Amino acid sequence: MIKVGIVGVGFMSWIHYLAYQKVRGMKVISFCSRDPKKQQGDWRGIKGNFGPAGEQIDVSKMAVYATLEEMLADDSIDMVDICLPPALHEEATIKALKAGKHVLVEKPIALDPAAAKRMQKAADKSGKLMLTAHVLPFFTEFNFALEAARSGKFGKVLGGHFKRLISDPTWIPDFYDLEKVGGPLLDLHIHDAHFIRLMFGMPTSVTSVGRMRGDCVEYCTTQFGFADSSYVVTATSGVLHQPGRSFTHGFEIHFEEATLLMDFAVIDDAPVVAMPLTVLPKKGKSKQPKLKGGDPVDSFAAELKEVEQSILSGTPSSILGGDLAVDALVLCQKQADSIAKGKTVRV
Repeated sequence: MIKVGIVGVGFMSWIHYLAYQKVRGMKVISFCSRDPKKQQGDWRGIKGNFGPAGEQIDVSKMAVYATLEEMLADDSIDMVDICLPPALHEEATIKALKAGKHVLVEKPIALDPAAAKRMQKAADKSGKLMLTAHVLPFFTEFNFALEAARSGKFGKVLGGHFKRLISDPTWIPDFYDLEKVGGPLLDLHIHDAHFIRLMFGMPTSVTSVGRMRGDCVEYCTTQFGFADSSYVVTATSGVLHQPGRSFTHGFEIHFEEATLLMDFAVIDDAPVVAMPLTVLPKKGKSKQPKLKGGDPVDSFAAELKEVEQSILSGTPSSILGGDLAVDALVLCQKQADSIAKGKTVRV
C-alpha cells in the first residue's frame, strides 16, 4: 500500500482525493493546509469547471498538518501529492524529495524550464521518483489515440489539430499572473503540448499567433514544426469571453489508414458530446469505439494507477516522467516567444 500525503487543498486536491478512493493500492493518510476549516474536513467551498463540488470529508483517520515541513517529518508517508499553485511547485518538490518521499506534482511542473530542470536534478539525486500529473493521456479518447500511435494500429501518425478553450476562469486567483499561475498557456494548453510531445516527439519549431492580456497570452493558435516534414500539427487554446461555453476540447488526428475525431463541450453547465470518438477508416464506414468510463474522475484514477505501477516497479513512467513535463513547458515558453516576436521560433 502506497501511503499518500496531499499538499494543499483546492480543486485539484479534491479531484485527486476522489480518484484515490478508486485505487486499491494507494491511500490518502494525511494532508496539509493552512486553512482551519479545511483542516476540519470542510472542503465544501471548492469548485472547478468539472466534477462534483467539494464536500465535508471525514478526517478522523487522517493526519492533518498545517505546514509541509510537519508533513515531511511523518515517516509513514511514501509519496507526496503536490497540488499547490505552480509558483510553489519547485520548493515543495525539492523539499519532499530531500525528505525521502516520492513526488507527484500537478501540472505545470513549474513556471519556467530552469526550475523544472532543478526539480528533475533533485529527483535524480534523491533516488526517488518525481512524476508530473499530466492526466490528458488517461482520458479515454486521448488514450485511444496514443495507443493507436504507439501500436501502429492505423499506420503511421501524420498529424492533426487539437483545441482546448475555456471561458474566463474567474474562480482561479492570479490566473493571468506569469509569476504565480502562468495563464492559459501553462494552465490549459500545456495539456496538449504534453500530448503532442507524446504523439509526435519533440517539435523543432513553433509558429504562433495570439491575443494578449497584458503580458500574458490569452488565446493562440500554433503550427508545430518537426524534423519529420510529413507531420502537420496545429493547436488552438486559450480563453474566450463566452460564459455559456465554460469548456471545450477536441481533436482531429490523421493516420495513414484512418482519421480520429472527437469534440466535447460544457454548455450552460451541461456536458455536450458534439462528436464522440469516431474512427474514419481509409476504406469503409465510420466506427465509434466503445470506451470504458465517462466520469472524468476515472481518468485521474487511471493516472494514479500509472503512478502506483511506476513507484512499485521503481521505473520512471513513459507518460508522467519529469523530462516530458519539462519539454511541454519549453514548448509553451517558445509559443509565447513566437507571439511576442511575431515569427517562427526554434525549439
